[in-house]
Amino acid sequence: MASVHESLYFNPMMTNGVVHANVFGIKDWVTPYKISVLALLHEMTASKITLPERRRLNKLILPLQQGPDLTLGQFLKTVEECCPQTAYAVKLRLHEMADGELKDMEYFFSTLPTPFTAFDTEAYKTSVVGLFMRYMLLAYNKLSFSQVYKLYKSLQHYYHSHYAKPTDDDSDMDLTSTEDTIGDRIDKEELDIPLHESELRKGPLSQKQAEYFLARQAYLLKNDENKALKPAALQEELNNMLKFNPDFAEAHYLNYLNSMRVQDIFLSAHSLLHYFDRLILSANEGKSNGDEGYGRSLRYAALNLASLHCRFGHYQQADLALQEAIRIAQESNDHVCLQHCLSWLYTLEQMKGSDSTVLTEDSVKMAAHFCLPYLASLGIQSLVQQGATQGKTAHKLMDALKDTDILHWKHSLSELIEISLAQTTSIWRMYGKSTMALQQAQLLLNMSSLEPVNFGVQQNNTEAFAVALCHLAELHAEQGLYNAVSEILQHLKEQFPPHTQHAKLWMLCDLKIQFERHMNEGKCHLAAPLVTAISALNKTEGLYRKAQVLKALNRSTEAYSILQRLQVHCEKTKCTEMVIRVMLCTAELHWESSGFSTALPLLLQALALARQHHLQSLASETILHLAFTQLMLGVPEQALSVLHEAIEPVLAHGSVTDKGRALLLTARCQVAVAGFRPNALAVDTLKEAAAYFSKLNCKERLRDIHYLKAQLHHSLGHSSQCNKSAMLFRLLDQELQSPAPPVSMRL
Repeated sequence: MASVHESLYFNPMMTNGVVHANVFGIKDWVTPYKISVLALLHEMTASKITLPERRRLNKLILPLQQGPDLTLGQFLKTVEECCPQTAYAVKLRLHEMADGELKDMEYFFSTLPTPFTAFDTEAYKTSVVGLFMRYMLLAYNKLSFSQVYKLYKSLQHYYHSHYAKPTDDDSDMDLTSTEDTIGDRIDKEELDIPLHESELRKGPLSQKQAEYFLARQAYLLKNDENKALKPAALQEELNNMLKFNPDFAEAHYLNYLNSMRVQDIFLSAHSLLHYFDRLILSANEGKSNGDEGYGRSLRYAALNLASLHCRFGHYQQADLALQEAIRIAQESNDHVCLQHCLSWLYTLEQMKGSDSTVLTEDSVKMAAHFCLPYLASLGIQSLVQQGATQGKTAHKLMDALKDTDILHWKHSLSELIEISLAQTTSIWRMYGKSTMALQQAQLLLNMSSLEPVNFGVQQNNTEAFAVALCHLAELHAEQGLYNAVSEILQHLKEQFPPHTQHAKLWMLCDLKIQFERHMNEGKCHLAAPLVTAISALNKTEGLYRKAQVLKALNRSTEAYSILQRLQVHCEKTKCTEMVIRVMLCTAELHWESSGFSTALPLLLQALALARQHHLQSLASETILHLAFTQLMLGVPEQALSVLHEAIEPVLAHGSVTDKGRALLLTARCQVAVAGFRPNALAVDTLKEAAAYFSKLNCKERLRDIHYLKAQLHHSLGHSSQCNKSAMLFRLLDQELQSPAPPVSMRL
């Protein structure tokens, strides 16, 4: 089918000072910039260059050939940084052509292959330099005399514009309309990255330049989005590219990826459909496959559309698109496409909140049968994630991940290795093993990537790295190491700026850490404004934090109402961790209102749920609540016995807050068991608890500790220590300027 733009591109023409022919057919055309590159290649072979300089120039060749056209100032400065002698020689050769006559440019092209005659013929024909020169010579030899003359005038303008600002009379040669000073202003960073925003051109790119641009940007979006062009700049360049070639399928696909970054559902769907429409018309889809190429594009188009709707939470539309992809794949007997459909089918069921274990197991078996290691590994990782939420034991999950890791290393699936380590970190955190979580996070961050290092990307800035760094930040915050937390978060902000797709991870992490810190310090007025921001990123977390603030403000009725709604929602979505936290918070409300005995059934239910799902951290926290309840009910011996069960895992893996609370509760139980008899053991326990609360600057807890220590020292007859503790209590009480809540009402 003929394109409506056929008349524009099937006849050789001159646009913006660039002589070129059919954009769809010819792979490259001659420009003044490319003549400069040819001059550089000529000088590299004709002159003697030291080995370090030659190495630097060799690294520069490919970006110069495949990157966009630079101004002469940028080009010369780039070459000069590698070899000043060669840059001067190139400048002289361009001067000879630009200040000479047309025959000088003709002579340059006629003598161009001469320096390469000494090389081996095969090497010349197949090398990057050789292919580039052959393309240039072929394109130049196809030019008519009038086009050669226009190219010569364009070269003159390109050269002289470096020294004199172009006038308005040269409006037909926009290629060189950049001011002279740009070449002097450009800094080293821009030269290191040839496709920087300042170097985007409004003229048409050749096929090689377009392919290089698209490959680079797609790679950066996948591995280091921070180094890719900003969404608006990339959109502008893609629009310019599609203006000259509307049927460029790969440009439509990059447009789809770019739209996903900014959550633009309309433009992303529009670009995705255009990509597959153009792919059907392209030569590599229909040339040898006939109807098969057409059908293949249709089924993968439907599959990609289903994945797009999944990402935006449009489950009904995703299901319809997925069913269509399955139907077309079955008609074509495409087992690979059916496997991809099955993997998205169980993913869709998971997103809906349904149990997709059977579907996932079937997908893993079929993927292994058809030798699709990537899909098989993803299926196993999905099964591990489901097993963790369903309460499977840790050793079974780790054995499954170990088997997938063998598969990853065997097939060099670097991306899945990173996901596996991030998933292991999350599982250990969920199970309350902070030391193991810390180890796995450090292992991921110190692992050398198997991905080839391209375009200056030194580390894969994927979601797995963001997850691991967020876990590290939370683990350090739990230990009161807020300086380290700020450094980790600063690194996250640099690696994942707010406009990137994984920025929400560190934003939520940062807000949660700030919230917990303010609550520990008793500053509810600072924690309350953070609730709105947390709710915007995660509604469940926001509701839970809102209930905590209301409880701290003694608005128990409102807090209880929110907790009840939250519990119902979490039970539906099978979010066990949040269900247990809600139960513990509700039990604390019972302490303040209806009494301690009414909290016992709720706490026992929470403990059973935590043990059933092997959530050691939450189980230990629940035991602390149970022990406190028993202490308040007048059975301190039983409370102390229960505490011994939880104290070891709390001290080994718990946060500083949990350690301090556990030791404070232990001291109170020891005092209660001893009765009116002096108890020196409780003093040492309180001293250790005070050290933990000091790390968090938790002044309300420290006030309680100094009050109890003063009483104990008084009973032991230690007058000086008693007076010191009493003085510290009075200073904190005056500083806080709020009445201390009854000790019997707070754990």
